[in-house]
Amino acid sequence: MQRILAVDDNEDILEVLQLILEDSDYEVETLSDGHLLFDKIKAHRPDLILLDIMLGNMDGRELCKDVKSRKDTHDIPIILISASHNLADRFIPGNAPNDFLAKPFDISELLKKVHTQLSAA
Repeated sequence: MQRILAVDDNEDILEVLQLILEDSDYEVETLSDGHLLFDKIKAHRPDLILLDIMLGNMDGRELCKDVKSRKDTHDIPIILISASHNLADRFIPGNAPNDFLAKPFDISELLKKVHTQLSAA
């Protein structure tokens, strides 16, 4: 079973993501504190990360860059999620997310993007 880590500071969104993805036969771990991201990655070794851009006092784009710049995590696909629709052009190649999903998201679009990234990995 493929493992997905969903990271968002909004517990309601995490719950919705978990329900949708588990209903589609994915194993889902959730995290509401970006400071614990690398501990969670090490413990659960996700096949994909869904990462919100606005994480309270943290920037998901910086976390994405950190994940992509580390040798032990750079191969994990990341889909950034945000209510801001114009952020896709603000990334440095090599440190960019694999995909972007705007909030509010359509369930079928979420599942399509997840499937695409997991199939490519």
